[in-house]
Amino acid sequence: MAHISEAGVKKINEIIDRHIGQKTPLMMILSDIQNEYGYIPLDVQQIVSDRTGISVAEIYGVVTFYSFFSLEPKGKYVIGCCMGTACYVKGAQLVMDKFCELLNIEPGQTTDDGMFTIDALRCIGACGIAPAVTINGKVYPKLSVSDVPGIVEEYRNMGGAN
Repeated sequence: MAHISEAGVKKINEIIDRHIGQKTPLMMILSDIQNEYGYIPLDVQQIVSDRTGISVAEIYGVVTFYSFFSLEPKGKYVIGCCMGTACYVKGAQLVMDKFCELLNIEPGQTTDDGMFTIDALRCIGACGIAPAVTINGKVYPKLSVSDVPGIVEEYRNMGGAN
């Protein structure tokens, strides 16, 4: 989306128009844009700034503070590795390292084919089933490094299917 099409700019403006009259519209605007496009690049933040009068610095701060917003496109399957204390002490780092090794990416990156993104998450509230990983909302409890290849293969086999 580095070069936003005219239709894209129109859609972003429609989203802004839906929320512009609210007392604090920024979160709703950014949420709707994230839902529509999957990420919020700087050029889109500039459009939001121009329309709302909120500085790009403030918008960027919000986008980078909240983990559900992204500056980059995410993969079809987003692997969220919980790195909270309970998961970490039960081997979450090793599990995440195995995902990274198999997919040849680092946390925060997306595979070249756009299939997988790996995110290191703070506590996801699954301490009793640590270490836990989520993939597009599905929770994988008590994972071990040996579980990872099968999970990756399962999603690779699904390919483009939802």
